[in-house]
Amino acid sequence: MRIETTGLEGCFVMAPHVFKDNRGSFFESYNEASFKEKTGISTKFVQDNQSISSKGTLRGLHFQKGEHAQAKLVRVIRGKVLDVCVDIRKESPTFGQHVSIILDDFENKQMYVPRGFAHGFLVLEDNTIFSYKCDNYYNKASESGIIFNDPTLNIDWQYPFDKLLLSEKDAILPTFQSLIDEH
Repeated sequence: MRIETTGLEGCFVMAPHVFKDNRGSFFESYNEASFKEKTGISTKFVQDNQSISSKGTLRGLHFQKGEHAQAKLVRVIRGKVLDVCVDIRKESPTFGQHVSIILDDFENKQMYVPRGFAHGFLVLEDNTIFSYKCDNYYNKASESGIIFNDPTLNIDWQYPFDKLLLSEKDAILPTFQSLIDEH
């Protein structure tokens, strides 16, 4: 497994070694010892989640607050997404910065999203299966988020806003500035 830095502290892209032959392909999607050796991060994942979405679906930008914060290891099992991570750790030198990457079922790259990041993704192909591991259990009272089209973050979703499929909850998330003002 190859680990690529993203420019945001603690946020990594993992690129597996994919073995292909006439039968298909094989790759190791996660190895705790290898991940710790290459990143210095020791993570115990306790919950796996999966979604199936239509093209144009935007999920995010989500995070869990306080003691229920979650690190995530995200990947696409089928299809393609634009994956976005935003550093919301106020003490971080990359606070307020974001990174985006295409995750798909061809390269099988994964994104490690540390605690203290907001995360979201835009589905680029119908019937995309998105899967992620979390290092902490979901807690409804701790869920929060930032509106996808926040003017301060200025994320280029590379997709027309009028064609997006959003949940009611995601369409009314607060701005990044209101998150800053909250603390």
